[in-house]
Amino acid sequence: MSIPAKENIGSFNLLIENAVKKFWELESISDYQIQTLSYKDVARKIEKLHILFEESGIKHGDKIALCGRNSANWGVAFFATLTYGAVAVPLLHEFKEEQIHNCVNHSEAKLLFVGDYIKTIISPEEMPNLEGIINLPDFSLMTCRSEKLEHARKNLNAMFGKKFPERFTQDDICYYKEQDPDELALINYTSGTTGHSKGVMIPYRAMWSNYDFALHIINGHYHPGMKGICMLPMAHMYGMAFELILEFCIGIHINCLTRTPSPAVILKAFQDLKPFLIISVPLIIEKIIKKRIFPELQNHRMKILMNTPALRLKVRSKLCERLKEIFGNNFYELIIGGAALNQEVEEFLHQIKFPMTVGYGATECAPIICYEDWYNAPLGSCGKAVRNMEVRIDSTDPRTIPGEIMVRGLNVMLGYYKDEAETKQAFVNGWFKTGDLGIMDEEGNIFIKGRSKNMLLSANGQNIYPEEIEDKLNSLPFVMECVVVQRDEKLVALVYPDYDEAQNDGLDKEDLQAVMEENLSTLNELMPTYSKITKIELREEEFEKTAKKSIRRFLYK
Repeated sequence: MSIPAKENIGSFNLLIENAVKKFWELESISDYQIQTLSYKDVARKIEKLHILFEESGIKHGDKIALCGRNSANWGVAFFATLTYGAVAVPLLHEFKEEQIHNCVNHSEAKLLFVGDYIKTIISPEEMPNLEGIINLPDFSLMTCRSEKLEHARKNLNAMFGKKFPERFTQDDICYYKEQDPDELALINYTSGTTGHSKGVMIPYRAMWSNYDFALHIINGHYHPGMKGICMLPMAHMYGMAFELILEFCIGIHINCLTRTPSPAVILKAFQDLKPFLIISVPLIIEKIIKKRIFPELQNHRMKILMNTPALRLKVRSKLCERLKEIFGNNFYELIIGGAALNQEVEEFLHQIKFPMTVGYGATECAPIICYEDWYNAPLGSCGKAVRNMEVRIDSTDPRTIPGEIMVRGLNVMLGYYKDEAETKQAFVNGWFKTGDLGIMDEEGNIFIKGRSKNMLLSANGQNIYPEEIEDKLNSLPFVMECVVVQRDEKLVALVYPDYDEAQNDGLDKEDLQAVMEENLSTLNELMPTYSKITKIELREEEFEKTAKKSIRRFLYK
């Protein structure tokens, strides 16, 4: 895939401007079952925020941070920041108080937008350089250290009326256009499975390129006015790129799940909204399938049908249709990313020909690196390099020997904010080092083997990829999630069991431990000698996770 020259890269902010003008009367962003904003409503709110920024002295290139749960006003504040020419600093609402303070201070943000929950945990005095903290629900001032900002907020409606004395229309829309594709658009702080958040500098070209890729994938599979569902954090590049930016730019009515969504809430939303595309992390999909579909496969009649060659295809087809109904039956494809999908679940979906594919990305690539349509994707692969990107494996034999996945192209970040040492370490001859290990087949499909930082070394020098062991263990009875760690050169599996399922089956803790002993025996039969587990330890609480539901492994080493 050739990389477009700078002059052929479109303006990202022009995409936003054109969408507002083109879809003026359509519904744009909703807080699911609460309130709905049309595109003209969004445009009006953006314009008022532009007036607020200008009157309070915010300049192009100044940093504006956002921290709150998904909401229509989060999207408004984000688009207002970019189309004003300021640099957005999206912060995950799952961050602890200290992390928020550190990221705001490190980014040198002048303003901070906060949601209802976040405003109760932050301490304004710990962020002394902020000129103001603005509440996302109504854009009121929580904290103000600037007379200009206070005056502008107090007189905002009058200022808007003075600027547009007749009425506000599409013809009044004229947003800031980036001067250079390499211009900084946002700083995204990583959620961090290693415990250290880095400020990833994302240029406009990367955001435009991710949109360019996605548009080519879904072209012909949507029409303006269709509904979308936003359940991943807007502050995370995965959700931001494909549940917010993409859908806003093509006229999709975005519905934000404003609270951490349980499987029950998600399933209801699928039925109500019938989204045109489903973007998810593995954990959500795995829970739905393991709870709603897999139990049906265990009854005697279903086992007979599935093992009867003449009926197998028909049964699989019916299972596929039933699963499509659960997801709303109006979607082109289910795209999974952010972490590895459980092998048992992936094989099942592949067998029934369910329209699901696994992509691969990184915050540093805003986020997409690899993708393949569901009907072409080989089992276990995350696809090929996407438009505007190149991928290679740093290995003497990329087809058989895992090596670090290296990438370059329009999606790649500028570097880490105020961290030249980390930036220099992240690149080799223009190639970004992802930190992931993988192999590549002759068609260019990537198969991820694990994180280089997670790789363990056995006593006899063998490389051990804990993710491969964990995937097999996660498929065994009553295992909800697990982490494999190394202690004194021995492998130990930490397991958080499915306590609800165990209770339903009348099992106590001793019974669970007995089941785990059987799991240990089953698992070790599947593993080579150097990857065998010595014991399984049960946990009382779930593992702490990042926003994309990856376990923060460093806490359990």
